[in-house]
Amino acid sequence: MEGKLGLVGYPIKHSLSPWIHQRFLENTETIGTYSILEVLENELEQMVQTIRKNSYKGFNVTLPYKQKIIPFLDELDPHAKEVGAVNTVLNRNGKLIGYNTDGIGYLRSLTNHYPAFVEDRQKNVLLLGAGGAARAIYYALNQSGFQFIDIANRTIEKAQSIADLKTPVSKTSVLTLSEAEKNLDKYDLIIQTTNVGMKPNEDEVPIRLEKLQENAIVSDIIYQPIWTKLLKEAKSRGASVHHGHSMLLYQAQYAFEIWFGRLPIITNMDIQLKQLLEG
Repeated sequence: MEGKLGLVGYPIKHSLSPWIHQRFLENTETIGTYSILEVLENELEQMVQTIRKNSYKGFNVTLPYKQKIIPFLDELDPHAKEVGAVNTVLNRNGKLIGYNTDGIGYLRSLTNHYPAFVEDRQKNVLLLGAGGAARAIYYALNQSGFQFIDIANRTIEKAQSIADLKTPVSKTSVLTLSEAEKNLDKYDLIIQTTNVGMKPNEDEVPIRLEKLQENAIVSDIIYQPIWTKLLKEAKSRGASVHHGHSMLLYQAQYAFEIWFGRLPIITNMDIQLKQLLEG
């Protein structure tokens, strides 16, 4: 089984995707390569055609092209269509099919670290942010049966557009960030999806945690730094934490599964990637 793979985005020279997928290729005994395909926006369409002609098995898509890539694809998976963004493309005999693995990758990661929590779909979840990652995570949690997911964001309209994805049995309120802070003690899981706290602004937090439940889980999808200020504060208050690099691994695992129909084993890659990010 052979496969030529790559990552399309800009700038992406320091991406961890080649490190991850090379190990997936090795542990599944799959012959293949994974390349960085850094392109400017005006080169994107040509790059897609080059990939199609050069028999790539598939490729990943990262910022800023997760939506801009869509017009150049032949088909979208239903999940990607609902989320409105693509981060994985399968080349099926010259037909390019777009998928989004962010939400399912996040859910797999959460399940791996906190299986007992995920079994109880009645938990109260707070989603911070209303960007593409928030939309993908909301949709995946909602489709998997979580019924109580509130969304807090600076722009209420953007949060409401995500809440519109809810199922008939779901209950979702759209909040301001200050409202979320005041009611933080009602939530069992807080998922931080914004870029607040990312390098080089490590001293920033999206909300204050004064009212955080002691037995809550605080999850931050940022992985640079691996320990955001939000996670440090959550741990100091006795909460459990969930690191962003884990989502990165599991969304990549799902992409590999789409390409090859084989599930690579994460094993201790989670620890290795954490150590790599910590330097």
